[in-house]
Amino acid sequence: MDFSRMELSDEDEAFREELRSFLKTHVTEEVLRCDRETGDNFDEGVHLPLGAAGYLAKEWKPESEGGFSRVRRRIYELEKRRAHVPWVTWGTTAMVARSVAKFGSPELCDEVMPRVFTGEVRLCLGYTEPEGGSDIATCKTRAVRDGEGWVINGSKMFTTGAHNCQYVFLITNTAPDAPKHKSLTMFLVPLDSPGIEIQGIRTVDGDRTNIVYCSDVRVEDKYGLGDVNAGWTVLREPLNTEHGAVAAAPDGLQDTSIMMHQAGSMATAVDHAVTAVTRPDSHGRKLVDDESVAYRLGRCVARLEAVLSSLNIYGRVAIGQTMRDISPDLMDIHGAASALLFGTDGAADDGSAEYVYRFAPLVGIYGGTLEVFRSMIGQYTLGLGKPNYSPPVKKVS
Repeated sequence: MDFSRMELSDEDEAFREELRSFLKTHVTEEVLRCDRETGDNFDEGVHLPLGAAGYLAKEWKPESEGGFSRVRRRIYELEKRRAHVPWVTWGTTAMVARSVAKFGSPELCDEVMPRVFTGEVRLCLGYTEPEGGSDIATCKTRAVRDGEGWVINGSKMFTTGAHNCQYVFLITNTAPDAPKHKSLTMFLVPLDSPGIEIQGIRTVDGDRTNIVYCSDVRVEDKYGLGDVNAGWTVLREPLNTEHGAVAAAPDGLQDTSIMMHQAGSMATAVDHAVTAVTRPDSHGRKLVDDESVAYRLGRCVARLEAVLSSLNIYGRVAIGQTMRDISPDLMDIHGAASALLFGTDGAADDGSAEYVYRFAPLVGIYGGTLEVFRSMIGQYTLGLGKPNYSPPVKKVS
């Protein structure tokens, strides 16, 4: 593997400087503070300018259709994450938009896609149900044919960004007596439809997610995606993207993990710890002079560098596990004041290590658990076969 630094052309250097200036203008300290306080992972005052400047369209489209080149796409991804752009709602929008473009009717595409690129329309994921867990194919939300349309009843959990979105990518059960992967139909449901209620939920890391209730929600046929009872085909592409299970690029410029945003929070916490231990006290002593501190911090830095170089689904697992492993060390290095939240007087590192500590369990759960992803790597990459979860066979004596 080649870790050498890429030489940028003059044009690409100019693009990077232009992008940095744009992000510095729009991703202000006020935006970052508000994002930490609300947990929204979205700011319309940033998102709409990104759309107006053409960045959203260029990120989504291939180079052949006016999108970024591979190099500029990587520059864009890295600079966006370095600036801590609130990004989750665009992440779900970009995933769902691919299924809309591929499976939606021309009428639906004309209604949705242009405004996705301007930033006016955002899309969220309606997968998990309150009693469903990670197996989204056990869907109980029902869609029943009613004349020229459908009536939907049910509820979805963890619909992150729904309160800032205009449509939900909704998985429904349209054939309850059929096998579970052949009973599903996908809809793109307008969130301003009568019968929809959105209630906010706060997670332990401070993020805002939602539960969405559908009570006799009526949708027209045009909002269906793909064939009836063939929803698993429609669902698979954005699901693979969310999992990070995408093919490696053939040109050597590999794709970063979908969890690189979270890795950025971890990098900030590590940087703060380095600053703290190398700052001399009133007697000229530094914490890093203690070998145990130096060892633990060195281990944190080494683990961080490794995960920043981990690709795709491997990076997703490595980032989630590393956040769990090193955040206690970072808090120990700072001492008791590291338990104080962001914005609290006396917080040792402005709450960055404490935030990673609370964030870590969720990174290993949402979108699928670390255990599920390890099984996927073993099964599809290492060829170890499908896990056998059946009880052991008892020997008859």
